[in-house]
Amino acid sequence: MSTATTAPSEMAFFSLLARCGSLSAAARELQITTPAVSKRLAQMEARLGVPLLARTTRRIGLTAEGEVYLAHARHILAQIDDMESLVASAVTAPHGLLRVNTTLGFGRSHIAPLVAQFARQHPQVQVQLQLTVNPPPPGDDAYDVCVCFGEPPDARVIARRLAPNRRLLCAAPGYLARQGTPKTPHDLTQHSCLGIRQGDEAFGAWRLAAGKRTEVVKVRGPLSTNDGEIAVSWALAGHGIVLRAEWDVARYLRSGRLRQVLPGWQTPPADIHAVYPQRHQVSARVRVFVDFLAAHFAKSSTRAAGLVGDW
Repeated sequence: MSTATTAPSEMAFFSLLARCGSLSAAARELQITTPAVSKRLAQMEARLGVPLLARTTRRIGLTAEGEVYLAHARHILAQIDDMESLVASAVTAPHGLLRVNTTLGFGRSHIAPLVAQFARQHPQVQVQLQLTVNPPPPGDDAYDVCVCFGEPPDARVIARRLAPNRRLLCAAPGYLARQGTPKTPHDLTQHSCLGIRQGDEAFGAWRLAAGKRTEVVKVRGPLSTNDGEIAVSWALAGHGIVLRAEWDVARYLRSGRLRQVLPGWQTPPADIHAVYPQRHQVSARVRVFVDFLAAHFAKSSTRAAGLVGDW
């Protein structure tokens, strides 16, 4: 093994490579050729004297040594980021890379436009927005801020509540005209319910409450998906009843394309939070971005935005 020391740029390169999952994907993000990525990796492995990645035809996997290297590299890079944030905290204008994660449908319809507005107001901040089916695990170093539903029970992160968020049962008027409108939670068992397979929630089990009464209804239907937007589109087309966040269906309830079902029954809330590691409290760009989101959602959380009362 060479006695040359590992540079932060090498650690950042390997962390990106592990995140991308393939040499070609890493090459696209770095805007270089795949052979150039392969050569740089080979030079790292030759210097260290151990293989870091196990290559297949399409994907790459970490070796045991690669796992150790990645864990330490992410920790060191985070410390460097903290140091730079502390040094730059006296600077008025935030700057640098800001990595934001959120879920697919909500990210496309709500967060992406806000990111564009934020970037226009803060041109020195480079924002990377990544949309995923499920939020990353708490403490994941791949993101600086995660906008998610529900407060994560983890002491390693700070969760700032941005807005209230109910989940509503909805269906198209045409579906209700054909199949009838449910009067009780049990009636849902006789209806086509659109399933959404996301996160750790029990699939097909809808928990409803009215006062002190609580019922868990096992629902079923011919259609299910891991994408909430698709489920809403099915509901709009009259395929069944969907349980979805109010932020995602408010415009359709306002227009009359969807109607609320069982308005007297509540589902567990899933308030919107901005989640970030405790160490990012010192980061000006994280702090300013979260404040920006909070200000926007505070203005939007009104009856005009369709977030108060029954429909």
